[in-house]
Amino acid sequence: MSNLNKALVLLVVIVLIGFGLVVWKKKVGGASHDALNSISASEIEMLLSDVAKSNPGILKRLKDDPGIKKQQLDSFRQLFAFASAAQRSGIADDPVNRQELQNIEIETAAGNYDKELHKDSGPMPPYGFISEEQINQYWGDTSVPGPRSGFAGFMDKLGLGEPADNRTHEAEFEDFLNCRISLLKAANPQMKDREISDDERQQARDYFARTRIYYKEYKDKVEAGEIGKDVVARIGLQTKLQKAQFLARLFSETQAPLLQVTDAEIDDYIAKHPELGPDSKRTKAEEVLARAKNGEDFAALANENSDDPGNKGADGQPQGGLYKDVPKGRMVAPFEQAALSLEPGQVAPEIVPTDFGFHIIKLERKLGKSDSKDSSGETYDVRHILISTMMEDPDRPGRQMPVKDFVRGKLEDEKRKALLDKLVAENGVSVPDDFEVPELTEEQIQQMNKRQMPQQMPQGDLDDAAPGSKKPDAKKPEAKKPEGKKK
Repeated sequence: MSNLNKALVLLVVIVLIGFGLVVWKKKVGGASHDALNSISASEIEMLLSDVAKSNPGILKRLKDDPGIKKQQLDSFRQLFAFASAAQRSGIADDPVNRQELQNIEIETAAGNYDKELHKDSGPMPPYGFISEEQINQYWGDTSVPGPRSGFAGFMDKLGLGEPADNRTHEAEFEDFLNCRISLLKAANPQMKDREISDDERQQARDYFARTRIYYKEYKDKVEAGEIGKDVVARIGLQTKLQKAQFLARLFSETQAPLLQVTDAEIDDYIAKHPELGPDSKRTKAEEVLARAKNGEDFAALANENSDDPGNKGADGQPQGGLYKDVPKGRMVAPFEQAALSLEPGQVAPEIVPTDFGFHIIKLERKLGKSDSKDSSGETYDVRHILISTMMEDPDRPGRQMPVKDFVRGKLEDEKRKALLDKLVAENGVSVPDDFEVPELTEEQIQQMNKRQMPQQMPQGDLDDAAPGSKKPDAKKPEAKKPEGKKK
């Protein structure tokens, strides 16, 4: 092959490499974006082994409960879907966000390098081994980085390298500080007009210098092959996760309005699912109300029919639906309005619907000063029977929730899943279906056992609980029902 042909082949190879890099960068959303759309099983296992050093219990929970493992994988899937969507949508290209992504990379690498470098040196504040001389030398360097050499410099000329940073340290610091102030004010509107003090600025300046000193030291050692591959991999993973979390949070804020469920959507869903509707419960409530109007004992009707969990006293016995010394404003508005419109002994002529169900109400004492020494202000006594329309809370078994809240949560979950599936497909998100949970070491097992050991009760507590000692009378708590609280 002639020298000309060899040169042409080399040129084609270089062009193809360049073209591949351009395509790759476009796919992940920009000219200088990291790929934040995937995590491998080995990376998850590496992350777990790090977390287990301080919290070995997480390994046991993952082994004992496959559901937790699935939740973790789903969380990774959403994290990278949102982060890569933020890149595609241009959020990552905002100047403030671009600066913060650089901050995250530098600070994550510098912080982990500091820990690795001095892991056997005893306690010391972060970056505490950096001397004042090093800091002064850093600020004394007013030069700007020159062009890179070798293949990196060649790629820079093609426009395929990392963006050149020609700022002085002082200019870098100003950009860093302005970025952090902008993010702080965006997160907390009360900080809008807040000006940082000279002391705060000096602290930020010192922190900035220390992180940049160690970041450069770390990068130089990586390039020289002086940092182990496992350390580089762990720091790279931590950096990727930190960047992904930052971008995912920003993207989720833009999507929040799209995930909201309207009252009209809830009503439409209930109309299409009669089994969730209140018709059968309304019929029962009307029947119980008719019996109360006909003079049947209201307390007996309450004990027989009420779904109110607050109808049981501390001794477990039914209370006949009675609520004594109810302060005005305690109950939800429809309930209270109906109750206070009655005369003592009178039953409300209609059932009263709330989000909790249908109420049959009887007033026992009008609003006024109570004879009870435990109450202050004006109160009233009321009995009621609740025919509940509540649903089982899927997130908290054994707890009830209003049908509308149940439907709202279901529709929000459906919208969230549809959005996630769309983003996963659009951004090529790759998360493994499973991963291996590292085995607990003997040292980790002992660490867990120490944390679980019950603390010995102080002797004074034993003396206070000795037989024959006088105990304060247990005050009977005021009965409260969920439907009586304001939402």
